[in-house]
Amino acid sequence: MGEDITLEVKKHDVKVSTLVFMIFCICAAGAYGIEAMIPSCGPGLTLVLLMVIPFVWGMPMAFASVELGAARPVEGGFYKWIQEALGEFWGFQAGWWKTIANFIDSSVYVILAGTYFALMTGASDMQRYAFQVIIIFIFVFINLRGVHESGKISTIIGTCILLVFGLITVVGFLNVKMNPFTPFMPPGQDALTSIGAGIAIGIWMYSGYEAMSAISGEVSNPKVIPKATLIAVPLIAATYILPTAASLASIGQWESWQEGITDEVVGYGTVLSTYLEHSIWFIVFGVVAVLAQCSIYNTWMAAGTRVLFALSDDNLAPKFINKVNKKHGVPYIPILIMAAVNLILCSFEFTVVLVIEVLLIIATQILLFITMLVMRKRIPDSERPLKIPGPKLFISIFFTLPIIVGVIAYLLNGTDYFLGGLIGLISGPIAYFIFKRKYGGLYKINPENNPINDTTKMAKGDLYRIAGFFVVVCILALLGSLFLPWYEGSWGPEYYLETYGADIFVSLLNGIKAFAIGGGILAVVFWIIAKKLEHSEEKRGI
Repeated sequence: MGEDITLEVKKHDVKVSTLVFMIFCICAAGAYGIEAMIPSCGPGLTLVLLMVIPFVWGMPMAFASVELGAARPVEGGFYKWIQEALGEFWGFQAGWWKTIANFIDSSVYVILAGTYFALMTGASDMQRYAFQVIIIFIFVFINLRGVHESGKISTIIGTCILLVFGLITVVGFLNVKMNPFTPFMPPGQDALTSIGAGIAIGIWMYSGYEAMSAISGEVSNPKVIPKATLIAVPLIAATYILPTAASLASIGQWESWQEGITDEVVGYGTVLSTYLEHSIWFIVFGVVAVLAQCSIYNTWMAAGTRVLFALSDDNLAPKFINKVNKKHGVPYIPILIMAAVNLILCSFEFTVVLVIEVLLIIATQILLFITMLVMRKRIPDSERPLKIPGPKLFISIFFTLPIIVGVIAYLLNGTDYFLGGLIGLISGPIAYFIFKRKYGGLYKINPENNPINDTTKMAKGDLYRIAGFFVVVCILALLGSLFLPWYEGSWGPEYYLETYGADIFVSLLNGIKAFAIGGGILAVVFWIIAKKLEHSEEKRGI
């Protein structure tokens, strides 16, 4: 690998077009995944969600990334923005949660690539896993050569994906036979259930715009990232909406839509095989489906590993992570760690891997929206090369609305995901407590601006912040314990029995109640300890 040195990442001359494809690949890489929304939500509601979610989730996230990325183009991106706005503790939470989510998310795309490969070839479980291992090693090799090489792959694959979905759109609209909005929802299904079945998938489909900010330190002109983001937003929305509308209008069969690439499955590939009348199109669509998952994985490995590198640079993670390869200037340790996690997780089922990830993504992005509101007041206009236009009230509503949407989506996502997310959340303060005490955090870089409590060896006020964290956990768990039995009570036991092979619905609800009680107790305990320790240091004049 070459000689190891510390924190001298290599700058790359990356074009706007390359970054557009990297953002496209990390956020979308085609309309794969929407198939599951259609029978659950209904065709009309699916299309409406695909049109509305960009305005209440995707665009606010993209615009926050654009404005903050132009003002603060630093390695670590959104993690450093949150740290500047909300402090070391909450910055770490965002960085830690996003790192876990990135490592899980990247595994999901390896799993999907292997699943599509197995469907196409009839490969055994062992052959599928071997294929997944090959994918991991190929993209480790590519990413160890730098962002520039990763961007080339994204451009090639992204172009292929756009061509195929463009062809689906054209063929579908040339053969319109029905109203794609009919029926709006599945007959007999209430609106809340229908929305709940699709909103989490929709948010997932429109997430990830902030991820590319993490590589700002490796782009010679980081201002091209915001420009690329503004181009990628409408491109991604069009890639979702147009092929879906065209396909539903031409082949219908909305009740039978599902993810897959065989001739028994109804989906986007059915449009090509039906109207171009050749089974070869299933093979083409299948190959592109595999490439799409590989392209997302490739970009996540490029952008999703940099936050861990930034945490190490801030003395909030083991220092051996803060290494770069001398030849290519790439932070290779996080890449290798991600690959190791992927090798383990890709042997699990898709649903199991996703359980912990959803809330971590939502929580991190809620912190980003809060950061945007804080930084609007803190950063002078002279430091903003790009500024989202609009009066203060509009900006406040624009970035507050997705916070509400995120909480609603989390509540509607299911009891298993809710409990898994709470487990993932509490790992943040635990990791912070360990790493802050062991490595020193920002105090070690600048003790005057980042003072610590001599007793706890943590930043002054951290115990109050941890108490506040557990207040949030308590409230969130309390909401879940009240809402979920009502929302899932009629069908939850049967669903979880079918999904997990055990009657665990009541156990999951009891786990959420335990979080509500435990969160409240810990909030009080940490507040009492904080008041005592912080007050004693103030009396001593420290």
